[in-house]
Amino acid sequence: MKSVLLAAGLALTASLAVAGDTAVTYTVDQDYDDVIFGLESAITDKGLIIDAVNHVGEMLERTKEDVGSTVTIFDRAEVYNFCSAALSRKVMEADPMNLQFCPYGIFVMQKPGEEGATTIGYRIMPEGPMKEVQALLEDIVQEAISE
Repeated sequence: MKSVLLAAGLALTASLAVAGDTAVTYTVDQDYDDVIFGLESAITDKGLIIDAVNHVGEMLERTKEDVGSTVTIFDRAEVYNFCSAALSRKVMEADPMNLQFCPYGIFVMQKPGEEGATTIGYRIMPEGPMKEVQALLEDIVQEAISE
C-alpha cells in the first residue's frame, strides 16, 4: 500500500490499494457522509445522473439473521450506479460485450471499528476501450475525496 497526497485547499492522506487486481480503493480519514456528498457532487458535476444507490450495508445487516449469521460486515456501505451515454456508446461500438460493465459503479464503505476511515473505490476495467471508463471512475473518485 502506498500513500497518495491529494491537494484541494487542504492536503489529505489517502491509502491506495489494488484489491486482488479486481478493484482500486482509497481509504481516507474523512467522514462517510462527506465522502458520499463528494461522490454525488462529482458524478452530477460531470453531467451524469445517478441511476441507483444500492444500500448493500443495510441489506446485509437486515438479512444477517435470516441467513444464519451474526457478523456485521459494514457499518455503512453503498454502491452508486450511473452511466455516460457518450462514453458507453463509444466503448460498446468498439465491442458490444462492454455492455456487461454498464452501469458503472463506485462503492463507499465503512467497516466496524474503523470510524473516521472511509473506503471508496471501483472495479478495475479490462484493457482496451474500457480503460477510458476506468479513467472517468478514477477522476470521479479523486474529486470526491479531494475536499
